[in-house]
Amino acid sequence: MDCPFLRNPIDVEAVIILNALRCERIFRPRLDISSFPEAFLFESYRFSSATIIYLNHILRPYISNLTHRGRALTSEQTLSIALRFFANGSFLYNIGDAEHIGKAAVCRAVRKVTLTLKRLLPAMVVFPGHKPVRIIKEEFHRIAGLPNVLGCIDGTHVPITAPSENEGDYVNRKSFHSINVQIICDAACIITNVEAKWPGSVHDSRIYRECRLSNRFARGEFDGYLLGDHGYPCQPSLLTPYPDPEPGPQQRFNVQD
Repeated sequence: MDCPFLRNPIDVEAVIILNALRCERIFRPRLDISSFPEAFLFESYRFSSATIIYLNHILRPYISNLTHRGRALTSEQTLSIALRFFANGSFLYNIGDAEHIGKAAVCRAVRKVTLTLKRLLPAMVVFPGHKPVRIIKEEFHRIAGLPNVLGCIDGTHVPITAPSENEGDYVNRKSFHSINVQIICDAACIITNVEAKWPGSVHDSRIYRECRLSNRFARGEFDGYLLGDHGYPCQPSLLTPYPDPEPGPQQRFNVQD
């Protein structure tokens, strides 16, 4: 299309100047999670204010922005965005609307926190735990009277979108796509071991049989055993309930376990 006014050099210069002028950016007021009640924080972020402050203290060196231009997100805001995404599993734009930021900022915040957690995982999640082994065993013994327990083991299915490759492998026994995540925790429900790489169709017993921790138990690195459910085989290092307990000690053991 022929634009007659662009034939004038003065008009052309005016158009260039107008295009170069930046429009004023409008920032929506961002949330201050410290002003919310504890019930809202648990519902939206799955953590209390004290725990979020604690997490921010640990992650701040890794997730803080190097610049404050453009009202860059603080480390606490970055963490709260990621926690809200982890807690709800919603779409990025829904999290952005809730946190008063754009979809791209949500994506960057989630990625930054995820990579940081992956980086810190080997130092934070340690089996049998950061406490002395004697303390761990005593805490379990106070719960049910079972001696030498180092942890409880079970699998949980984390729903995922159907992958484009090997889609059938990720369909679990409940007919939805998932990752079967093996988790071990201590008596205070603190996670001490995670195995999160298996498709939903893989049985719990296979995950344990092929995980590194199982081999470490087989080599005698730990003086104690785990407690599991019927999904695991009974082994010297892994105690499970009796399948058909007889009246007496077997039934009492199952109740304790």
